[in-house]
Amino acid sequence: MPAEPLDAVEVKRHTLDVRIAHWIVALCFILLGLSGLALFYPPFFFLTALFGGGETARLLHPWLGIVLVAGYLWLFVRFVSASVPAPEDMTWMLRLGDAMSGREENLPEIGKFNPGQKLYFWGMAILILVLLASGIIIWNAYFATATSIPTQRIGLLVHSIAAILAILGFIVHVHMVTWEPGTLRAMVRGSVTGGWGWKHHRKWLRGVVAGKRAKPGTSAPAE
Repeated sequence: MPAEPLDAVEVKRHTLDVRIAHWIVALCFILLGLSGLALFYPPFFFLTALFGGGETARLLHPWLGIVLVAGYLWLFVRFVSASVPAPEDMTWMLRLGDAMSGREENLPEIGKFNPGQKLYFWGMAILILVLLASGIIIWNAYFATATSIPTQRIGLLVHSIAAILAILGFIVHVHMVTWEPGTLRAMVRGSVTGGWGWKHHRKWLRGVVAGKRAKPGTSAPAE
């Protein structure tokens, strides 16, 4: 079945609550990255001017982290069922070269998320948990006396390493969006074309169509 005839068909992919949570998380992540780099590495201290100075950046940083955790928790609940590893994922990963070269006819049909997206989802979930736990340890405004100085030093080291890994993952995530054109539209408008779904997530599209046929007169489910 060619993708071209489906390009005029709109398929619901993400609900409004998911899109709002996603952009809140993205914005918080960028602000956390900027303020974190400014507080962690002296040459980047000039970035604190974006927040009104060093004291304000230090005050806002942990609270932005709490908002990010809440937003990602919402996304986790909404996406976890679609992010469970599937049998075809291993075959897809073994043919990663075909995926990156656009030869998707050589790939198995996949569901709502491809294996790369699933890895990012679970990787970020783990890193956010680590950042939350280590962040609480070094949040001196409220927990300065809860742990010893050596523990706080370890917490700072762990927090810094996890933050660097998260930033690298975020960069890869942005690249993945440009690598698979149409993905950004799904998080802006909430829908994709049928042709996009047929090309990149055919198993998911079949499920959406099957669900719509099972309930005539209703819109296709997004999740």
